[in-house]
Amino acid sequence: MFGIRYFKFQPSEYVLRYSKGSLVSEGTGLTFFCYAPNTSIAVLPVGSIDAPFIFEEITSDFQSVTLQGQLVFRVVNPKETAAMLDYTLNLKGKGAYFSEDPKKLPQRMINSVKVLAKKQLASMTLYEAVRAGESLAASIFEELRQSEEITRLGLEVISLLLLNVLANKETARALEAQTREQILKTADDAVYERRNAAIEQERKIKENEYNTEIIVEQKKRQVRETQLEAEQAVQQKQNMLKEEKMLFEVKLEEERKELVTLATENARVEADARAYALKTAMQALEGVDAGVIQSLASVGMQPDKLMALAFRGLTENAEKIGQLNITPDLLREIMGKDSDEKTDGKQTRPRKA
Repeated sequence: MFGIRYFKFQPSEYVLRYSKGSLVSEGTGLTFFCYAPNTSIAVLPVGSIDAPFIFEEITSDFQSVTLQGQLVFRVVNPKETAAMLDYTLNLKGKGAYFSEDPKKLPQRMINSVKVLAKKQLASMTLYEAVRAGESLAASIFEELRQSEEITRLGLEVISLLLLNVLANKETARALEAQTREQILKTADDAVYERRNAAIEQERKIKENEYNTEIIVEQKKRQVRETQLEAEQAVQQKQNMLKEEKMLFEVKLEEERKELVTLATENARVEADARAYALKTAMQALEGVDAGVIQSLASVGMQPDKLMALAFRGLTENAEKIGQLNITPDLLREIMGKDSDEKTDGKQTRPRKA
């Protein structure tokens, strides 16, 4: 009525009331009456503002990726924001703003995110970008907080969330194939390692078997060496016994030699004694007639030997004998006696000299 109006604002709204171009009052949650024709009111939300986004960018390997997320910010310096953007209410309308600046602010913030995301992705490959969701969001958030443009707008970035960093379908399938092949390779490596482990176990078993065989052969060798040492000891004992026997035999032979020498010496002394006796006898018979000596020698002889000596004497004096008659009875007597000696059942053996 008459241009006077009553306004009541929420605690999450910061109000700047101007009258005739001068700031009259400011604050959050104000209530007042004013004269509308000379009053301007700027209302800025001081609560958090959510700005969801989704856009595509290009990586360093010229692959397209889609970034989906949400930016949360708020107005921390309403005067600076009101100075940069038009938040003036249309008092003739139903609380609408005169300009589109309040609606464009979230898009301006999203554009800042797009610029910074493009800068970050320009140095990343597709594979790195897909894997670097958290680090990419943290890097962009830090640069937004330090942005002078946002500070001049009187804004503060509260958080930045990247919900998805997606490649296009064909590229995603290629990445999936690469990952799938990597998984298959990992499975093959596991099979290979398992086979290697089995081969290693088999090798250890074979090695243990060979070591056992080596130990058995070493034991056999030790047994054989012990046997050889025992045989060598027995052989040494036998050699010692043989050597002792030989020494004994040598000593025995030496004693025999001494005995033979002594016997020979005794025989020589005895022979010398007989020779001396014979020599003495010959000296005693020296000068005696040979016939006498022969007669003395024939004393005690057998008759046949005496007859032999008689025949010998006849042969020596054959030229002096005119006729000699030898009767058969004499020859038979001599020959018969010899035959009886040969055919005697108890033939006597000739005595050794």
